[in-house]
Amino acid sequence: MHVYKMGNRTPELIICSFLVASLLVIHFFTDLLRASLAGSYALDVTLSQLIESQSSEYAWLLKLLVNCFGYSCVFVPGYLIYKYVQRTNYLERGNKTFLHTAINMCITGNSNYESVDVIHLASSSSSSGAAMERDRPSKRTSSQEAVQLLWCFGGLMVSYLTWGVLQEKIMTQHYQNFAGESAKFKDSQFLVFANRMLAFFVALGYLQWQPATTRHRAPLYKYSYASFSNIMSAWFQYEALKFVNFPTQVLAKSCKIIPVMLMGKIMSKAKYESYEYVTALLISLGMIFFMTGSADSNKASGVTTLTGIFLLSMYMIFDSFTANWQGSLFKSYGMTSIQMMCGVNLFSTIFTGASLSMQGGFMDSLAFATEHPKFVFDMVILSICSAVGQLFIYHTIDVFGPVVFTIIMTVRQAVAIMLSCFIYQHSITMLGIFGVLIVFAAIFLRVYCNQQLRAKRKRAEASKPKTAV
Repeated sequence: MHVYKMGNRTPELIICSFLVASLLVIHFFTDLLRASLAGSYALDVTLSQLIESQSSEYAWLLKLLVNCFGYSCVFVPGYLIYKYVQRTNYLERGNKTFLHTAINMCITGNSNYESVDVIHLASSSSSSGAAMERDRPSKRTSSQEAVQLLWCFGGLMVSYLTWGVLQEKIMTQHYQNFAGESAKFKDSQFLVFANRMLAFFVALGYLQWQPATTRHRAPLYKYSYASFSNIMSAWFQYEALKFVNFPTQVLAKSCKIIPVMLMGKIMSKAKYESYEYVTALLISLGMIFFMTGSADSNKASGVTTLTGIFLLSMYMIFDSFTANWQGSLFKSYGMTSIQMMCGVNLFSTIFTGASLSMQGGFMDSLAFATEHPKFVFDMVILSICSAVGQLFIYHTIDVFGPVVFTIIMTVRQAVAIMLSCFIYQHSITMLGIFGVLIVFAAIFLRVYCNQQLRAKRKRAEASKPKTAV
């Protein structure tokens, strides 16, 4: 049955109309919000500048609402297109246009292509099966697992210790321009955008240079959830630095192993052994002792506002969701860590880019960068450390799971404070030293119990009678 050519183009026109309508809505509400906030300011002032000019007590909330509106301008058209494609069976049509291929990748992944090429399916399934066997912890020896763990630990330490120093420097330091005037960089979302965009191009370049042996099967839209939670956790983390002191933030980040385990039980119905709960509590308790004994008294006595507590709580919730969602995607689709990194950062770049475009943050940040070359250097190094760190994050979650990754990042917090105490001659009390001993004792206890449990399971499998085939 043949249909007129114009009729075949109708779905593409409707889908494109969703995108055009979203751009018009962004433009309308941006002008409306800018007019309501302008007051005595000039009309050419960007929305980002107007938000920063508000009182700091509620500017973060206004910024959060505007950011979420920018993200919704990506989510809402995507959801409408998803429902329209499902209702009209658009993907079952024969016209393989670029738009059709892009929507198919976003909604269904590569499932339909696997049914066409049977030979490639057999080879890819065998290679992916071999990859899954290779990634299973039971197929690795203890020495191989130790080397993998040390590699992940070292990579995360180096990249994120450098990243943490630069993050605090960019958000708290005054940069001087060519005229000798000093100013602070204020748009934390632009930093998130720069980090995610560089990470996306690094992952994409790696995939082009060395294609993965495992066929990518996951629908692209599933990466959007981890992407959204990732950029939200990064934003809450940056904003929290404006309301709480450094030891308070590090303390909250160090205790997030407990919400990660709770989120795993809620999302994936994960089951943890009793020793995992005990060691998680010991790690958190040890970090509390360490932070209490190593914090500078005049800085630690600052007032922690309810706003700071809320921002830190939201950071832990979103960050816990990100690690567990990525872990579930690895189990469901068996993608490589580079594919995960590329997919998540693709949506992160789209989300933050849409929000920045709506607020005018691009022009403000680029103007600041052209006037402050030292800021450009710090931002580039920060983005490189973020991209390299993400490579290690996805590899660690893929191989060892989200809980082990959280333990490594928890230890990284202790090392960061120890380096700070060494560089800036801060003192550590006996309580702080006791906290460090508790943390490392809990980690060794967790590794020992894990090895004992694994050996017990191997003995149980070996003792099972083999059935004749």
